[in-house]
Amino acid sequence: MDEKPEALRQAEWLEGEAIAWGIHRYRRAADELRRLHEAHEWQYKMAGDRLRRVEKLEAVNDELLKALQSAAHVIDVLGGSSERYRAAIAKAEGK
Repeated sequence: MDEKPEALRQAEWLEGEAIAWGIHRYRRAADELRRLHEAHEWQYKMAGDRLRRVEKLEAVNDELLKALQSAAHVIDVLGGSSERYRAAIAKAEGK
């Protein structure tokens, strides 16, 4: 089975038809299919890169939230006021 994307298979077919029949607009259409496929591949890669960055940021946020919760607990144990910390925790948790 051919693993090549449909757009590239169609581009090859159009290229062959352009050569066989001398129809230049087929060659232009084949070039455009290849260009669009390349643009799609680039956008797909960029979306994956963005998703990985978001996942990393979410992991960092989780660690920061845990540290903030620990700090609030220590302040509570020591008898201090942890209201600012608690407000920040609630905001981070979306409450």
